[in-house]
Amino acid sequence: MAGLSYKIRPAEEEDLPVLMDLIKQLAVYEKLIDSYTATVELYRKYGFSEDAIFGALLVEKIAGEGPDYLGVALYYYTYSTFTGKPTLYLEDIFVPEEYRGRGIGTRLLVELAKIAVEKDCARMDWVVLDWNRPSWEFYRNLGAFPLDEWTVFRMLSPEIKKLAEKL
Repeated sequence: MAGLSYKIRPAEEEDLPVLMDLIKQLAVYEKLIDSYTATVELYRKYGFSEDAIFGALLVEKIAGEGPDYLGVALYYYTYSTFTGKPTLYLEDIFVPEEYRGRGIGTRLLVELAKIAVEKDCARMDWVVLDWNRPSWEFYRNLGAFPLDEWTVFRMLSPEIKKLAEKL
């Protein structure tokens, strides 16, 4: 598979089945498939409607054998009160295992960095599972660093609803 030829482009609504398939593969890889409850309707609403809150990049193979899509990155923006600028938040990035080590993940991050520069973002943030040491090393080699002094907190839908009902 030497000379793999591909392009990176923004995902479009017609790409929903591909986008969802790649994210489902990521859920399997991260051992989180039980958490995968997304639907085409939800992806359409939050990615490709007037309510859109995320963007996605797809890695599309130009020619050759194998799958037509080699990776995905899903992102959105948050706001840094300290810098006064937006942050590009990388929700997920995934390249199937058989295509890793070919520069695809790096190219996806380069494209995201270009978007962040264009949007005047002060930073890019994302989280990495503790056990995923290959990804830790990959990101460190690109100049990213872990925020050891920060802990991610999460509240799920039942607790959100319960909190919303409090006085």
